[in-house]
Amino acid sequence: MAKKEHVSETQATQFLKKHKVTFSEHPYQYEEHGGTAVSSRELGVDEHHVVKTLIMQDEAAKPLVVLMHGDRKVSTKNLARQIGCKSVEPCKPEVASRHSGYLVGGTSPFGLRKAMPVYVEQSILALDKIYINGGRRGYLVGIAPSVLTDLLAAKPVQCALDE
Repeated sequence: MAKKEHVSETQATQFLKKHKVTFSEHPYQYEEHGGTAVSSRELGVDEHHVVKTLIMQDEAAKPLVVLMHGDRKVSTKNLARQIGCKSVEPCKPEVASRHSGYLVGGTSPFGLRKAMPVYVEQSILALDKIYINGGRRGYLVGIAPSVLTDLLAAKPVQCALDE
């Protein structure tokens, strides 16, 4: 029997356990700048089910979290319009890390350092299971999408662009 790779606890998994969320652990070989194409390939799952956690900011530099399908990009124009902002842009990696408490490439929406509004691409909520970062590079957790709205009060938006 193959030995299951041990994954030490992260802020994200502590948060999920504290809230009694059932999740599966999916470690994989992380590749710098590989993105969700690598994690979906390594785990053998559809990239559409791998959800990326993006730290962005509005025109007043207030941070926010956007959860998007791995195979889609965010239309910042559509997002800004839907959430009532003039503009939205991705944070620089060091700023994103400061807000979230995670390294870019290992950002999870769970257990964030700072409370931030969370927005989720509406079609993610229709999936039966999603794979989202577990708080470390090379580590995803499998959860029900309803956890995003139940636990994070994520607001559904429609801002996906095809890659």
